[in-house]
Amino acid sequence: MKVLISKPGLDGHDRGAKVIARAFQDAGAEVIYTGLQTTPEEIADIVEKEKIDVVGISLLSGAHNTLVPKVIDKVKEHGINDVVYILGGIIPQQDIPGLKEKGVAGVFGPGTRLDETVDFAFEQVAAMHAGKMIEDMGDSMAAKSSNI
Repeated sequence: MKVLISKPGLDGHDRGAKVIARAFQDAGAEVIYTGLQTTPEEIADIVEKEKIDVVGISLLSGAHNTLVPKVIDKVKEHGINDVVYILGGIIPQQDIPGLKEKGVAGVFGPGTRLDETVDFAFEQVAAMHAGKMIEDMGDSMAAKSSNI
């Protein structure tokens, strides 16, 4: 599994991002950390180039309702729809439903156990790949039946 941990915008606090990046590495994931102040366009380029499975976005700046949808939209503009998005930081509870509607699979705040976040991401990727395999099998069977 390939994980991108990103810090979009002007947020200068990266301790949590570095800690979760290490937790993913320890769990066996290949991890890329963007460093501070990455743009949504840069994140999308990395997702495409590196074939990323999980985009972890770390935000403490309060710009989550602006930056997270921009990241997701930019990735989709590259024609990539099979990515799991997770968000970490100080995110008000009332903002979480809207972020999930935009495509965020999980939101993890301060105090969340590292294994909880990592396990969630692994499970989401496994479910995504299983769903894609079933879809591909259905397409294959439909093609075979039309050839009969």
